Amino acid sequence: MASSSFAAIHRAAANPMVAATLSKVRLLSPSSSPFLLKTLKPLPFPVSRSLLPARSLSTSAAAAPNSFHRTAPQPPPSDPRAFPHGRGGNPSQWHQRPPFNPRAPADQSPPGPAPSPAPVGPPPGPAELAALCGQGKVKEAVELLSQGARPDPPTFFALAAACSDPKLLDELKKIHDYFLRSPFRADLQINNKMLEMYAKCGSMTDARRTFDHMPDRNMDSWLLMIDGYALNNQGDEGLQLFEQMKKVGIHPNSHTFLLVLASCASAEAIEDGFIHFNSMYKDYGIAPGLEHYIAMIEVLGKSGHLIEAVEFIEKLPFDPPAAVWETLMNLARAQGDVDLEDRAQELLVSVDPSKAVASKLATPPPKRRLGINMLDGRNKLGEYRLPPKIEKKVVKEQGYVPDTRYVLHDIDQEAKEQALLYHSERLAIAYGLISTPARTPLRIIKNLRICGDCHNAIKIMSRIVGRELIVRDNKRFHHFKDGKCSCGDYW
Repeated sequence: MASSSFAAIHRAAANPMVAATLSKVRLLSPSSSPFLLKTLKPLPFPVSRSLLPARSLSTSAAAAPNSFHRTAPQPPPSDPRAFPHGRGGNPSQWHQRPPFNPRAPADQSPPGPAPSPAPVGPPPGPAELAALCGQGKVKEAVELLSQGARPDPPTFFALAAACSDPKLLDELKKIHDYFLRSPFRADLQINNKMLEMYAKCGSMTDARRTFDHMPDRNMDSWLLMIDGYALNNQGDEGLQLFEQMKKVGIHPNSHTFLLVLASCASAEAIEDGFIHFNSMYKDYGIAPGLEHYIAMIEVLGKSGHLIEAVEFIEKLPFDPPAAVWETLMNLARAQGDVDLEDRAQELLVSVDPSKAVASKLATPPPKRRLGINMLDGRNKLGEYRLPPKIEKKVVKEQGYVPDTRYVLHDIDQEAKEQALLYHSERLAIAYGLISTPARTPLRIIKNLRICGDCHNAIKIMSRIVGRELIVRDNKRFHHFKDGKCSCGDYW
């Protein structure tokens, strides 16, 4: 009888309202007469469920140990969240209430049965991805890839080809990651397309990493890399890759030498240019064509040797066509040689009179185009336009001397210097420097040709901040690093 009494007392002790009265109770003892006053030690609170007798737990509660959070503290038995609808702490009633939810509001009713999971449809197929690529919705296509879409090789090729814009470099990297995890990762055609798109996006580091890890390569793989280096004004890297190509036994063709000469022009390697130009016929029996002669003129002209370029034209084995004089005119204009530019223009008109007729046609004055820059940072693209009104604010930069020749407005000298400070590419770089992680490359996309003053200023910025500043204007990529530009100050 005593044991059953103690069990009853422990079950009742789960309720704090009767705990005080249970601290002192009279028990009938068979060894004492008439009564023996015994003091019981109070039970600790709150009482854990695991300390209660196992027979008081219902089958449903014991069979679902994961129906509540194991690390959540158990509330006091009088907590209305644990005992809704006025039920007390009687353990025999625990099977009548839902498991304790520490985040549920006090007046929450017992939840009903768990809803059945929604039916999962088949993942998007190649047709949906191809449709998005055709509409230019590359970001939406990448979202489908994250949802389990499985492209086939033609779809992977179309996805990569849609990322030729430098603004889509992040999407191109994601597509490349999915491609490397696919069973088609050894497809040579898709790997070559990745090389081409990385070069067009201005990321030769990713292109070279892809090239080095390709399981197979063909001549197109080597030519795409050489062309990419020339496009990004990294001709030295292209020339080194050309030497490696010859060492592995791949013989260059006419198109290969055209890209090699473009790399020589980018690197201002005049001597190497003549060596490769002469080796075409001497070592490989390839007769130079008109495009190779024009490439040699660009090798001389881009290095500032305009007089040597004129002498090379005079020694051509054929009469110079209009393309030759047009190339010389553009080179003289870029180098600031006005006299040579006028002379080349006269010779161009004498060979092709249609050039002069086109220049004399009356055309309406062109509309002023706003300078727009797109800053690629933090997975967002910000647009920066040149403000119509420029506030007067003196900005001094270490080692920077304003070149007011690029300000064509009839204003005083001080106003010209201030106008240069507010060019859109500088605003984009200033924002990028304060909003992106330190020491990371900064990419700027510009819709107009970068002016010479901004070009000099950005070179100084790259040296001061110690970051690579990549600017894509309407002509080429400019990789500014350590106070130098990959274009060699020619663009």
